[in-house]
Amino acid sequence: MKKIASFCSAAVLIASSFLLNNTVQAQQILDRVVVVVDDGVVLQSQIDQLIQQVKNGQNFNASNAPSDDVLETQAIERLVLQEIQLQMADRMGIEIDDNQLEQAINEIANNQDLTTAELRENMVSSGMSWAAYRENIRNELVIQQVQRAAVQQRVSITPQEINNLVKLIESNQEVQTEYRLAQILISADSNSSQAELEKAKERANTVLSLLDKGNDFADLAVRSSSGSAALDGGDMGWMTVNSMPTLFAEAVDGKSVGDVVGPIRSGIGFHILKVQDKRGEQTVEVQEVKARHILIKPSVILSDNKAKEMLAQYREQIESGEKTFEELAREHSADPGSASRGGDLGWARPDKYAPEFKQKVENIEQGTISEPFSTQFGWHIVEVTERRTSDATEESKQERAYQMLFSRKFREELDNWQQEIRDQAFIRRVAE
Repeated sequence: MKKIASFCSAAVLIASSFLLNNTVQAQQILDRVVVVVDDGVVLQSQIDQLIQQVKNGQNFNASNAPSDDVLETQAIERLVLQEIQLQMADRMGIEIDDNQLEQAINEIANNQDLTTAELRENMVSSGMSWAAYRENIRNELVIQQVQRAAVQQRVSITPQEINNLVKLIESNQEVQTEYRLAQILISADSNSSQAELEKAKERANTVLSLLDKGNDFADLAVRSSSGSAALDGGDMGWMTVNSMPTLFAEAVDGKSVGDVVGPIRSGIGFHILKVQDKRGEQTVEVQEVKARHILIKPSVILSDNKAKEMLAQYREQIESGEKTFEELAREHSADPGSASRGGDLGWARPDKYAPEFKQKVENIEQGTISEPFSTQFGWHIVEVTERRTSDATEESKQERAYQMLFSRKFREELDNWQQEIRDQAFIRRVAE
């Protein structure tokens, strides 16, 4: 009996081992390396997840959808470029901590008029785990930092360009029109042969012909575009003519909603654009505060606690009427720019200040002196004397012009940079 029992036990172990090995092999088959990208890889599970994400998107039309092969090709292209940029982030030491991630997710939820819990529920119901969604957002934030670090140094803006654009904005209200563009990019870089250029142009003209016949632009973008927004139907979002690439601005100027233009030749290929929507100038109201403060800077001979105590005493003296804010600021404030004016900081937007100072001036009741608080500059007490809602000041006009120019040049350089890093990377498709 013992021999029979031993034999049975051994058989069970062998069978269990066989099942376990088969299960492991099945799991390995379900997830495999599809593309080697420098020191990293793109996995089949990543591709499947991205395709499913696209299919669950609001803009996906199942009745006229591209084939899974087309979706897979676009997904691989996006993931290859993502992997290259994430590897760059590792080398640059760029990381997104959990606090930054939570803040970004909260902003996404707010922009969709959802709570974070509702956003999570939507993601899970669409088939994506919350952990996977969080990791996607973290990767997007990392890639944005990589792009800023790598591309912004390629962008040069002169004061004269800013002044010229400010004058143009003031004299021509049409430049305030915003366009929502979609793009189909037929790739052909500057090193392409004449035959390759002709072939790419022929493909672009074929796409235009299909559009003329009524084919859906978003569908063709997914099928044919080499642009980074291909899986989003080519949607590039809202831009003014001053924040879009120069070639695009010239092409869409004066165009109506629904118009398609192109092909437009650039250094990375042929672009076909569609004006999806337009809207007029948006009036931007700026909240400004007029505040005054007293700053005490801790030093070797003045401790943190002592600086805080001094400001608490000054606050009591002001509230009791023993001293005025102006007197104490002139006598004691370590801010040379405002001390001579009785601590007056003038009119400013709160976001111009350090985060802790910004929070105080945004939330404190007008005419109330704050408790002492610290920033990177030292210890403060602050009072908001006035608030106002204002249209753009001269400073904000300059800032707006700068951002428009930067956005335009950044978009142009980003496309070129992404093409460059992809060309320089080692990319190998793994045979099944």
